[in-house]
Amino acid sequence: MAITRYEPWSLLNQLHKELDRVREGGNGEGSAATAEWAPAVDIKEEADKFILLADLPGVKPEEIDVSMEEGVLTIRGEKRTEAKTEKEGYKRVERTYGSFYRRFSLPDTANSDAISAKTNHGVLEIVIPKREAVQPKKISVTSAE
Repeated sequence: MAITRYEPWSLLNQLHKELDRVREGGNGEGSAATAEWAPAVDIKEEADKFILLADLPGVKPEEIDVSMEEGVLTIRGEKRTEAKTEKEGYKRVERTYGSFYRRFSLPDTANSDAISAKTNHGVLEIVIPKREAVQPKKISVTSAE
């Protein structure tokens, strides 16, 4: 009889992934359900811009696709795995590999024509400038007399 090691965290992680897949897959597009992982993202709002920071360690800039369509910013790409064999002494692999996909709805104040993106030490930084606020026009009222 073989002894099998019980690892409750792997079962919990698998359940978490399945629940995320079901929850995100309900948007009718199906693209989120095909993503194998989703990078962690921070969004910061400043007076004149939004800044989005996504953790993408090990992903080359040419493997990242950032697009904007109808007020929705999309980040997608793939983190490729190095070939690892059991002979190399690996007992456990926790780093995530595969395709990723994230979408964000932007407010009407975002200027989609001036979005910029760059990577620095595995962090993708997307800067989304805000449109200049439209100032209300003052209309003077004169007397008809």
